[in-house]
Amino acid sequence: MNLSAFINSKKIILLDGAMGTQLAARGAIMGGHSNILNPEIVYEIHKDYSESGCHILTTNTLTMNRIFIESHNLKIDVREVNLRGVELAKQAKKSGQYLLGDISSTGKLLVPYGELEESKAYDAFAEQASILLEGGVDGFIIETMPDLNEAKTALQACRSVSPLPVFVSISFSIAKDSYKTIMGNSPQQCATELSESGAFAVGANCGTVDPHQISEIVSMMKQNTKMPVFAQPNAGKPEMINGETKFNLSPADFLAGIKECIKAGSQIIGGCCGTTPEHIRIVHEYISSN
Repeated sequence: MNLSAFINSKKIILLDGAMGTQLAARGAIMGGHSNILNPEIVYEIHKDYSESGCHILTTNTLTMNRIFIESHNLKIDVREVNLRGVELAKQAKKSGQYLLGDISSTGKLLVPYGELEESKAYDAFAEQASILLEGGVDGFIIETMPDLNEAKTALQACRSVSPLPVFVSISFSIAKDSYKTIMGNSPQQCATELSESGAFAVGANCGTVDPHQISEIVSMMKQNTKMPVFAQPNAGKPEMINGETKFNLSPADFLAGIKECIKAGSQIIGGCCGTTPEHIRIVHEYISSN
C-alpha cells in the first residue's frame, strides 16, 4: 500500500518526534551533518521512534539543501548527507512504516526581502528532493518554514521531481492576538495557498507556540482547506534556562495538547522540538485505544 492510500485508510496517523533536540540530548551535533559524523546516534533515535509506535519516520535532512550547506560552510556533500539520511531511517523503520524525506528552509530570505532569487531556491530544493527520492522515500515533508513563498517554492520543486505526496508545515508565532509567520502569513492564507499549489497535507510545527495554540492554528487551517491538516507541536514553548533553550512539557501534558489538535481536526499528528520517543509512545497508546 502506498503512503497516500495508507493515510486515507487510517483515522489518525502518527508521525515521529524531534530529531535535533534528541541529537543534542545524546551528545551529538544537531543537524543533518550528524548523518556523517554520528550515524549510530541518528540510527538509534530513528529506532527509538520506530519502536514508539509511529506510522511515519522522517529523515534527518531538514536543512541539507545546497544553499544552507554552503552558506554555513558545513563542508559536507549534499548528495552524501541526504542519501545517508535516508539510509539510516530505512534501516530503523519496521515493516508497515513509511518514510518522509525532510526538507526545510535555505536560511535565506527570498527577493525582494532578501538576496536569494526564487529560481536558485527552487533548484536547491529540487536537487535535494531528487536525492531523497533516489534514496527511497515514500513522500516528502517540508517543515519549519517561516515564509509561505519559500514553502511554495519547495513544494513546487518536490512536485517537479516526483508525484509522491508532499506534506507542508509552517512555523507560527503569536503577535497581537493573531498567529503569523515571521513574514506575516496567516494560517488561513497558508492553508489556502498551499492546498492550491498541490500540497497533500498542510500543517503547523515548531514556532513559539504551545500545543494548545497549535490546535487553534489547526482549526483555522481546517476551515480553509479540504486537504488533511497535521500538527507537530513542540514540547511546550521554548524557555531560556542557564543560556540554553529548553522544552519542558511532559509526555502527559503533551498528549493533552495533541488531543486538542485532534479535536480541532488534525488527522496527522507528531512532535517537534523537545519531544522524545516517550512523548510519541504515549500518543500512540492513546490513539490505539480510541
